[in-house]
Amino acid sequence: MSLTPDDYDVLAFDCYGTLVDWADGISTALRPILRAHDVELDDEALFRHYGEFERDVESGSYVKYKEVLGRVLRRFGDRFGFTPTNVETERFVGSVRNWPLFPDTNASLRRLSASFRLAVISNVDDDLFHDTARHLSVDFDDVITSERVRAYKPALDPFETAFTRLGVPPNRLLHVAQSVYHDVNPAGRLGIDCVRVRRYDDRFDPPAPQTDPVHTVPDLTTLADGLLD
Repeated sequence: MSLTPDDYDVLAFDCYGTLVDWADGISTALRPILRAHDVELDDEALFRHYGEFERDVESGSYVKYKEVLGRVLRRFGDRFGFTPTNVETERFVGSVRNWPLFPDTNASLRRLSASFRLAVISNVDDDLFHDTARHLSVDFDDVITSERVRAYKPALDPFETAFTRLGVPPNRLLHVAQSVYHDVNPAGRLGIDCVRVRRYDDRFDPPAPQTDPVHTVPDLTTLADGLLD
C-alpha cells in the first residue's frame, strides 16, 4: 500500500463495520429472536434481509437509529410471520452497546493518533456511540453521528458536516471505512480519498455502481503500517 501521510490532516473512521464488528453484533442479537419464532436463516439470507430493511428505513424521514433497529426487527416479523415482543425489541436495540471491537482496532487507533487527528462519521445515535466509545482506547477529535446531522450515510450531509466541524477541506481528510454503499461511494462524490477496510466480503453492499477506493486493506493494522512505517 502506498499512501503519503503528509497529504492528510484528519483520518475519519466509519465505526460499525470498520472499528466494531457490526456483523457479529447483529447476528448475535438477532438470531435468538428469530429462532424463538421458528425462523432459521443462513448468513447470506439474514444479512440480505437486514440490509434491505435498514436501507429502506434509513432512506425515509429521519428517525433515531434505535428506532431504525426497532423497525428493522418488525420488518423481519412482517416478512416471516411473527410479532416481536417489546422485550425482544428492547434487547435487540440495546445490543449495540455490546457489539465487539475488531481485535486490531484499539492498537491501530493508538498508533495512528500519534500522527493524525482522528474523527468518526457514523450512522448511530449519540448515546449508543457514547457507550461504544467506552471500549475504544482513544479520544476522537470529533464525532459526527447521524443524530447530530439528522441524516444517514450515504447522504452527503455527514461528510459535509465533518468538513465544517473539523475545519479541513475534502482533500486533507482520509476516510476509512468498510462499506462501499455507505462510505466509499459518497466520499468519492465529494472528492474525499477513502481507504476501504475489507472486513467482510461484498455481501453487505447492494449491487450498484461503485467508486474505487484509493486503497483497499484487509484490516487496520495494515492501514497503520502503510501510513506510519
